[in-house]
Amino acid sequence: MATDDTINLESADDIALADRMNAGRKAILAELHKRIIGQHEVMELVLQTLFVGGNSLIIGVPGLAKTLLIQTLAQVLELNFKRIQFTPDLMPSDITGTDIIQEDSATGRRQMVFAPGPIFSNIVLADEINRTPPKTQSALLEAMQEHRVTIQGRTYQLEEPFYVFATQNPIELEGTYPLPEAQLDRFMFHIVIEHPPEEEELEVVRATTAIIDPHFERPISGSDLIAFQRLVRQVPVAEPVLRYALSLVRTSRPKAKNAPESVKKFVAFGASVRAAQFLVLGGKSRALTNGRYHVNFDDIRSMAHPVLRHRVLVNFRAESEGMTTDTIIDELLERVPVPASGM
Repeated sequence: MATDDTINLESADDIALADRMNAGRKAILAELHKRIIGQHEVMELVLQTLFVGGNSLIIGVPGLAKTLLIQTLAQVLELNFKRIQFTPDLMPSDITGTDIIQEDSATGRRQMVFAPGPIFSNIVLADEINRTPPKTQSALLEAMQEHRVTIQGRTYQLEEPFYVFATQNPIELEGTYPLPEAQLDRFMFHIVIEHPPEEEELEVVRATTAIIDPHFERPISGSDLIAFQRLVRQVPVAEPVLRYALSLVRTSRPKAKNAPESVKKFVAFGASVRAAQFLVLGGKSRALTNGRYHVNFDDIRSMAHPVLRHRVLVNFRAESEGMTTDTIIDELLERVPVPASGM
């Protein structure tokens, strides 16, 4: 079904908000680049996470500014930020908070009072999340999905906007605990951060060995982000684009009739329906931040790697033969046909 850039949002206010979102994206990127050199694609995915209202997992070796990027983002947006260093002895209550006994100075009476943990922030950085056991990792599940935590049978709503960004170091395996599949599936994106090109790396060395004290402007507020998240969900998606997103996901499953041979051979478990949801939501956000008011096939394709790479789980045979998830996603993009009446 062919289409053009016809505006399909409901009102002039929606269109103005879309323009503000696009301008806000550019302004945030400019502010981030005052401290972070390069890594433009990583920043784009982090911003799409904000605009959709998701959570993201950032994978990279030490020294690539994973923590600095999220800290700077919170500083630019003036949002409440907490960093949690995940360690083997970290307990769930260290994340969510716990009830403590507190004495009333006036009456001398003691009572249980809830002391909130670091999860009660706008942006939570779970640093080296795979260094703590699954029991503690699971303390994030309810917060990531429902934006609330339940402690001692009482439920506490988290302040909006709320995001979890987690980091992992891919080269240190000793003393780590792989994230359960249910936990991985809560992350919208699996973002890979690589070493920058030589000239950018040279600029990093030059900048970080001098005095850096940038002044940040605040381009948008937390309430703007909440409005952007609602706007993203209003973006129309044509039926063929929805079906294409779903086809990518269904074809990643080994038992699918049209699954490529590499999927049947190397994939243990394919992507869940949540993958299709995030492909579409990411496509909607990308469309808006590119000044369009509908989603096209390229929007879906551009989201495929970050959305699918932690949801398509390869088997031992793939690992032994050096077959990566990214290679399988490349084949899915090649094999799953884009509808001929494309956009």
